[in-house]
Amino acid sequence: MTERLLLREARLLGVDAPFDVLVERGAITRIDPVGQASADELVGDGEVVVLDGRWVIPGLWDEHVHVAQWALASRRLDVSAASSAGETAQIVRASAAAGGGALIIGYGFRDGLWPDLPTTRLLDDSAPGTPVVLVSGDLHCIWLNTLAAERFGAAIDGSGLLRENAAFAVTRMLDDLPVDLVDQWVNEAGGAAAARGVTGIVDLEMDWNATSWARRRASGFDTQRIEFGVYPQHLERAVADRLSTGTRIDELVSVGRLKVLIDGSLNTRTAFCLDPYPGSNDTGMLTIPTDRLDQLIHDGAAAGFEPAIHAIGDRAVGIALDAFERAGIRGRMEHAQLISDADLARFAELGVVASVQPAHLLDDRDVAEHHWEGRTQRAFPLRGLLDSGATVVLGSDAPVSPLDPWVTIAAAVHRTGDERESWHAEQRITTAEAIAASTRAGAAPTVGSPADLAILDADPLTATREGLSAMPVSATLLGGGFTHRAI
Repeated sequence: MTERLLLREARLLGVDAPFDVLVERGAITRIDPVGQASADELVGDGEVVVLDGRWVIPGLWDEHVHVAQWALASRRLDVSAASSAGETAQIVRASAAAGGGALIIGYGFRDGLWPDLPTTRLLDDSAPGTPVVLVSGDLHCIWLNTLAAERFGAAIDGSGLLRENAAFAVTRMLDDLPVDLVDQWVNEAGGAAAARGVTGIVDLEMDWNATSWARRRASGFDTQRIEFGVYPQHLERAVADRLSTGTRIDELVSVGRLKVLIDGSLNTRTAFCLDPYPGSNDTGMLTIPTDRLDQLIHDGAAAGFEPAIHAIGDRAVGIALDAFERAGIRGRMEHAQLISDADLARFAELGVVASVQPAHLLDDRDVAEHHWEGRTQRAFPLRGLLDSGATVVLGSDAPVSPLDPWVTIAAAVHRTGDERESWHAEQRITTAEAIAASTRAGAAPTVGSPADLAILDADPLTATREGLSAMPVSATLLGGGFTHRAI
């Protein structure tokens, strides 16, 4: 990283005239109209990069990622295109024929609208002599055959499905790979994210992330700022290590929030809802009781941790808001996909940040119309949240959705990923609002802020849906140093 860097002829969003942006020692120190000062005067022997009118925005954050899962997903058998249990079994059969009995780990099935049911026997027959574990696209469910269940000590029924905590237990065993290999994949994923303008990631991997990130930083990871979450099973260890929300590990890594899951997901039909799922009396799962949630929030706060509560169904959202209110504490709610009308205004009233993943609405549109029929006007209510005064931040939940903020932004702005009309267009937000919710510095760089920047080849404010989701990023800077450069 050079001590001084001058970005000449930069454009800021919504401003016609070009500017020169001066970066010194990792921070923005001047933003001047072009030509107000000479390059020699500004940078001396520093570097000058002429942007030729490219747009400069603050670096983008993905506020919800499972980093190791994102790195691993691309190395697993992709079954996401299957539209039935039978089609999934065919993909597994082809893989087993070429695999010689080696463990098959697949990722991406979504059975919420399948016309047929997963069964243990179907996977057994598709891969005789081969253990098979398929992880659902929402990470909340796994489908195993008999050999895999025996291998991982899992108790399954005729469906072969495990949900929520039982699924998480097996998933953690699947991740038992050489750490240097996983770290290599994480480093590659960080480079890919930098190429999309990402300068910060909130990592909510269900692991003791302090060790993982110390190791990755020691081996050279330097493409993003990282905030890692802590789960309840690791809270005592965090306290012993004197970690709390905001603790800086080094110049790039810091401690995030205490992550608490209280329900499941829509596609797995475990999101905890006020109304039952079609054809049943099942309203989903509350995965921890309310008194335990209160205790976790209390214990976390006593240790200096702000809570981040996973709640997807409207009943879970209300329970989480009630817990925030009882505790008298601010925090974040992760997902908040279905919100009752009575709860919408409570986010702002209680100071609860809505950490949402708009790209999920692209995948969940059809399954929500089936399983949340008559309620989808309350699904992903981004406009309603912003208009109520709530703070909204955006993420991907990668690997559930791609770690690509432009896919996220386009989904928030257009609420469709195909040629269909916007899904509940009244809940669309503007491009400027979506970008502001995807950075830690608003929609425009300011003097005094860290030089975490994304340089774009097109104006996001005038881009089409397709252009926005595929926004060309010509460079990314982290603390004034290039982490991606194609200019």
